[in-house]
Amino acid sequence: MNRTEAVLQDVVIKFAGDSGDGMQLTGQQFTNNTALMGIDLATFPDFPAEIRAPQGTLPGVSGFQLHFSSDRIYTPGDLCDVLVAMNAAALKVNLKALKHGGKIIANVEGFDTKNLRLANYAEGVNPLEDGSLEGYELIKVDVTKLTREALKEFPELGMKEKDRAKNMFVLGFLYWMYNRSLENTISFLNEKFGKKEVILNSNIKVLQAGYNYGDTTETFTTRYRVEKAKLPAGRYRNIMGNQSLALGLIAAADKSGLPLFLGTYPITPASDILHELSKHKSFNIRTFQAEDEIAGITSAIGASYGGSLGVTTTSGPGMALKAEAMGLAVMLEIPLVIVNVQRGGPSTGLPTKTEQSDLLQAYYGRNGECPMPVISASTPSDCFAAAYEAVRIAVQHMTPVILLSDGYIANGAEPWKFPVAEDLDPIAVSFKTQLGFDEHKFMPYLRDEKLVRPWAVPGTPGLEHRIGGIEKQNITGNVSYDPENHQLMVKIRQEKVDKVADYIPDQQLDSGPAKGKVLVLGWGSTYGAIKSAVLELQAHGHAVSHAHLRYLRPFPKNLGDILRNFEHILIPELNNGQLIKIIRDQFLVDAKGYHKIMGVPITKTELVEVIKKLV
Repeated sequence: MNRTEAVLQDVVIKFAGDSGDGMQLTGQQFTNNTALMGIDLATFPDFPAEIRAPQGTLPGVSGFQLHFSSDRIYTPGDLCDVLVAMNAAALKVNLKALKHGGKIIANVEGFDTKNLRLANYAEGVNPLEDGSLEGYELIKVDVTKLTREALKEFPELGMKEKDRAKNMFVLGFLYWMYNRSLENTISFLNEKFGKKEVILNSNIKVLQAGYNYGDTTETFTTRYRVEKAKLPAGRYRNIMGNQSLALGLIAAADKSGLPLFLGTYPITPASDILHELSKHKSFNIRTFQAEDEIAGITSAIGASYGGSLGVTTTSGPGMALKAEAMGLAVMLEIPLVIVNVQRGGPSTGLPTKTEQSDLLQAYYGRNGECPMPVISASTPSDCFAAAYEAVRIAVQHMTPVILLSDGYIANGAEPWKFPVAEDLDPIAVSFKTQLGFDEHKFMPYLRDEKLVRPWAVPGTPGLEHRIGGIEKQNITGNVSYDPENHQLMVKIRQEKVDKVADYIPDQQLDSGPAKGKVLVLGWGSTYGAIKSAVLELQAHGHAVSHAHLRYLRPFPKNLGDILRNFEHILIPELNNGQLIKIIRDQFLVDAKGYHKIMGVPITKTELVEVIKKLV
């Protein structure tokens, strides 16, 4: 049989099926395989919002989107080239995101009468048979039947156990289609199931069967290849956002010489930070899974009071529960890192869907005047640097710091050129260990030029002092109800946070001219979509610029000057307009917003159209 090979610049694949079909695992394995080949990539795992949605239903569809390319890419793609649909519901949910003429790889068994009914197709309608998919390249594969046939020699496996290996068949077939080796997935299976010989061998058998199906079936005459990307020289690894954030905390703890204590309570989509940190106890890390959110943050406050780097992780609902304790940390003026991996709200909201929903909560979501620095991560790999910087600010300015990520960043993946430890800036930390020459009594709120009070570890002779949530007297730290003192302390705490701006870099433009018609100002996970859209418009001759904020409170000192250099300012956000309110308030500029609140990222295509209207 004659085979041809086509070289493609980039490909977007969406794996979709029931949450029990292993689509996340399939996507992750294809991602790891892609990364090992040096191809640039970006991913978007799309989890069902219901933990146990009924099988075959629309709410139960789980997806994993992967964009890989021989060029630099910044998003998981707008529309898919290939859709793997394990059942009728997966097709129905994702068909609108498939390019016209794109490939549909459909598991025939997932389109029986029962699955069609569960996916709310009209009686007697089957999209695989009625011509409704005429504009696409439909590849019908009876994955279930072929998987069972491949496992005939495993009588000890029941039918349900055999069917669990369907995702390996699909993965093997796609490895064949895109000229990939099976070796890294076989190594993964050995590592995961090495002590369960039957499960190991059955999965490998099905993986090979999927590959051989592509190789021996006459239907498929073309294979595809994407060349290695031209990335800057260096050592790379594939990284997910929560992993990257955990590694940033570890590196910062090491560079500051502080033991790291994580006090937390599991919550989607932040729980993986706990899982990752718990693997690294050899780095002087302690993780504590508390009984609730309040216990999690208060244990971290106690650790910071005792001279450790206190960290707590959560999402929006947990931030609400932690609010009073955050106020306590502000009153005590001790370092603390509060990580908020945002999701859709309010209340339980959309637990598995992404949203930039908590910026105003981070700014104002506590009682009283309770200022705290706020910084954000922009991409999965950027979580490392953002976490490192959050720790630096917390320990050098004696303040709790809120670090904002979100579900898209947390679960997405990309290649990361990881730093060498020697190249990381040191984080200087100083404890007060004794009274000064001219001191007769320890004054816990006597401040330096940064308005930072000393960090004194309990038990240090001569440095005994009172802590608590009641207002402190300036300098002495004694309890004070004096009105003038309260106003003074409120102003000092605000000025201390404002002074952080003296110790952070100026805002830079990501791309585009320093003055012009349109500036697209972003923060957090909108980075990839904004960068892609702006670069496309610049390539067509439009004078559009892009600036992306890491420091959200306080802003870089030159941000106002940048904003005043542009006729139009566009702020795209995954919320109903939060940064735009703050920018308008602080800089009195007529910024325009583009707000998407659907639990999915902004796409490059829609953003290009919005910017064009301003240009």
